[in-house]
Amino acid sequence: MENSKNYEFKIDEAKRSISIKRTYSAKLDQVWKAFTDAKITDQWWAPKPWRCETKSQEFKSGGQWLYAMLGPDGEKMWATSTYQQIVPKVSFIVDDAFTDENGHVDPSFPQSVWETTFTALDNQTLVENKITYQRLEDLQATLDMGFKEGYEMGQQNLIDWLKQHPE
Repeated sequence: MENSKNYEFKIDEAKRSISIKRTYSAKLDQVWKAFTDAKITDQWWAPKPWRCETKSQEFKSGGQWLYAMLGPDGEKMWATSTYQQIVPKVSFIVDDAFTDENGHVDPSFPQSVWETTFTALDNQTLVENKITYQRLEDLQATLDMGFKEGYEMGQQNLIDWLKQHPE
């Protein structure tokens, strides 16, 4: 577990989950847009030197975000987030999976459910992610793939983007 005033990363093996909390120095509207507008998300989601490229996004309950993580040597990893529930500027829940370029789930990779909530704190925003897996093996496989390090790099990209695009 890593813990600081603005960041917390916890693994709960008993619940097969990862809990991540981060406070951003930006208003809720700006942070919400950064997570829900693919044109913005593409600019920060991938850990460098990788980049994110959206093929399609339909931000509504039952909709889907289909994107690729593009590596520096031509690697391409497809993934999708299928929106189960959206409460504007409060939360969204997605089914997350690795896929092919057409959005067909690849069952050989872990799948998870992400619950993401947003809380306004004056001129800051708290974002909480709870990521749950059906099996402990899937949680461990995700961590073994470098999830924590990659996610933290993406979050630093977001912090940088928010600084460059003040509201």
